Amino acid sequence: MSDHPHDSGHGHDHPHDSGHGHGHAHPHAHGQEHRHGHGHPHRHSHPHSRRQGVRHRLAHLLTPHSHDSADKVDSALESSARGIRALWVSLAVLGATALAQAVVVALSGSVALLGDTVHNTADALTAVPLGIAFVLGRRAATRRFTYGYGRAEDLAGIVIVLTIAASAAFAGWTAVERLLDPRPVAYVPAVAVAALVGFVGNEWVARYRIRVGREIGSAALVADGLHARTDGFTSLAVLLGAGGSALGLHLADPVVGLAITAAIALVLRDAAREVVRRVMDAVDPALVDRAERALRAVPGVRGVGELRLRWIGHRLRAEVAVVVDGEATVRQAHAIAVDAEHALLHAVPRLTAALVHADPAPVPGEADPHLALAHHAPA
Repeated sequence: MSDHPHDSGHGHDHPHDSGHGHGHAHPHAHGQEHRHGHGHPHRHSHPHSRRQGVRHRLAHLLTPHSHDSADKVDSALESSARGIRALWVSLAVLGATALAQAVVVALSGSVALLGDTVHNTADALTAVPLGIAFVLGRRAATRRFTYGYGRAEDLAGIVIVLTIAASAAFAGWTAVERLLDPRPVAYVPAVAVAALVGFVGNEWVARYRIRVGREIGSAALVADGLHARTDGFTSLAVLLGAGGSALGLHLADPVVGLAITAAIALVLRDAAREVVRRVMDAVDPALVDRAERALRAVPGVRGVGELRLRWIGHRLRAEVAVVVDGEATVRQAHAIAVDAEHALLHAVPRLTAALVHADPAPVPGEADPHLALAHHAPA
């Protein structure tokens, strides 16, 4: 099986990954890996000078765009660029928010605002591992990493979950300590303003990250957005602590700090569940149903056998066996496999690679052509 990008010289830009779906010499196996920007492996080419061509490639690499009417971003390079941009923009916004809050924490001594500031800082710093993962994910596959580096994004998701857990532990510990040793909060109006600043900054970042993460299919970026959204609501909770402190209720501040810890724990549960599912190769069953319907509609496909989908970073890969006429020639079976792959690329969002294996329709009395593989099946 080869997985090397090549330039065919006619405007296409997709590596072919041809091989036999079950690892044996079967003439009807076909697979291709396409990198595409609008649902099928075609990039428009126009006569340009060499300088214009270079400029076009750089613009295509750095500028996110979509040719799909539903505004779905399927190109691996475009989606990674959008993810990186979302991370750095949110890092700047959250960094400025956390810095402003830290100044107020130093003046007021509010433990609730301290917890919110620490959480905002942690949320901003999660952009670093996720940004590294997006950059790695754009690297070409090698003979060692034959599927590419997309899994780095899942590792970044684990780092994000651990960061959320650490911030929850710190916020909880600080709140309990202040609960045992209550102290008045100074500069209450400044604490209230800092809480509002935290809410606005986090909610904007949350909406941005979640929207981009869902558009490019990044579970880690969506988890990071959910993290930011929880930070926004915890910032509002700081207002309650500030109000209680203004009324002379010294326990209000640490109690709100504990409430913030509980909120962080809830988002930790949701983010961890999403990231673990992705690491375990879970996909939405509706995508499997959609793929099966598309395959059954392909002329020449008599049935759909084993179908597998998996996420590699924010890109989907498919492996499927289809049943074709046993009397079909190698070329005919190959053409059906190509049509089946093409149908999958159109039907399944963010699918960038499909390996299609063609099995002959069984006839009475014929031995199973896969019988030689039976002793390799897991017990």
